[in-house]
Amino acid sequence: MQNFTPLDHIETGELDLEERQALRRVAGLSTELQDVTEVEYRQLRLERVVLVGVWTSGTAEDAENSLLELKLLAETAGSEVLEGLIQRRPKADPATYIGAGKALELRDIVEASGADTVIADGELTPAQLRELEEVVKVKVVDRTMLILDIFAQHAKSREGKAQVELAQLQYLMPRLRGWGGNLSRQVGGRSSNGVGVGGRGPGETKIELDRRRIRERMAKLRRQIAGMSTAREVTRHRRKSREVPAVAIAGYTNAGKSSLLNRITGAGVLVEDALFATLDPTVRRSRTADGRLFTIADTVGFVRHLPHQLVEAFRSTLEEVADADLILHVVDGSHPDPEGQLAAVREVFGTIEGALDVPELVVINKADAADQEVLDRIARRERDSVVVSAHTGAGIPELLELLESRLPRLDHEVRLLVPYDRGDLISRAHEEGEVVSVEHVEDGTILHAWVLSSLYSELERVAKPVERV
Repeated sequence: MQNFTPLDHIETGELDLEERQALRRVAGLSTELQDVTEVEYRQLRLERVVLVGVWTSGTAEDAENSLLELKLLAETAGSEVLEGLIQRRPKADPATYIGAGKALELRDIVEASGADTVIADGELTPAQLRELEEVVKVKVVDRTMLILDIFAQHAKSREGKAQVELAQLQYLMPRLRGWGGNLSRQVGGRSSNGVGVGGRGPGETKIELDRRRIRERMAKLRRQIAGMSTAREVTRHRRKSREVPAVAIAGYTNAGKSSLLNRITGAGVLVEDALFATLDPTVRRSRTADGRLFTIADTVGFVRHLPHQLVEAFRSTLEEVADADLILHVVDGSHPDPEGQLAAVREVFGTIEGALDVPELVVINKADAADQEVLDRIARRERDSVVVSAHTGAGIPELLELLESRLPRLDHEVRLLVPYDRGDLISRAHEEGEVVSVEHVEDGTILHAWVLSSLYSELERVAKPVERV
């Protein structure tokens, strides 16, 4: 074993065989909690874990950043990180993920540190999970299982809980394990509805019964989610029919999306320095400086290698992004790898039909904690971007100006006499358009405003031009 040091200037192909096969510690990953209240919101008991990753491509810095993110995920789930280990390999071992010899080394480290769990920085196959557990003699959790656990802890709404449970069951199904014939369920006699002598057999094994129950539960959850997504579709259709522009805040987890929503709208959404603090989408209304109404939605955060089960389960929620008129793509400017965050989020966008076609404005957040050189580098690469700090408010006026310029314009000016019995149109003009003036006269209300096409058509049918009065 040896201390892990960055190898920024060493190309992957130059590493010798011994270097490639080494299992090396990553310094600075140990969690030291001074106060248990730091994790009091977590539902699981604090576990002592060792992290292990396989570095197959990219630089040493990329491998370190991936394991650092795994550490943050583990802490968010309520774990105490004792060690972080990386093995350099061309690809993960098909049997034990890190190779048989290195798995034995890992077992020794687990025993010496007193860990009760190993977390792998990747999605393990059922065989890898089983074989690695056999060697290290403690519970093994992979990255996907960890993320699903965090989502389960943080989901609050009925829809969010159903989506997470469906994703967990999709992950669990191929990983069910049975332990021999003692789990067979015999049928026969009165309990088998009349099947007696000659009708008895091995019956349904425990694992088969579990699989059937899981399939039935998944079918029920899909029906529930479909019903809830229909209600969401109706709401979105209503917003579109009224031509209220929609903005979606999207980005990497813990990039400051909820803080930005609060800064723009004063929504009072939960803000927490934790991964996946927001799982249930929040939609708020706001107005531009010239009075135009728009909606702004805070969406679930993304992460590298987001489990495909979650993408499928949260598809109805992620569709808020595809239906938007503008995406505010928030990136953490103080993160060690902001470009990696941008790429990971855009990879998820690619799985959502229509999301890549929506105009995107990159919001480089946490400017108060970021290095100026990094901010300048991102701004040069992302021409359509703005630097802000949701914490201090710096850059927010510039962001609002850009947002206002990107939203659909109010392209119809009206100066009409609206009958008093159509006060609903006056209300819509206030709500959806930009009202210049309102004057009440004997025959109705003289409205001078800028409105969208749908309201303009309706006003033309029931109102009279002021010049004719």
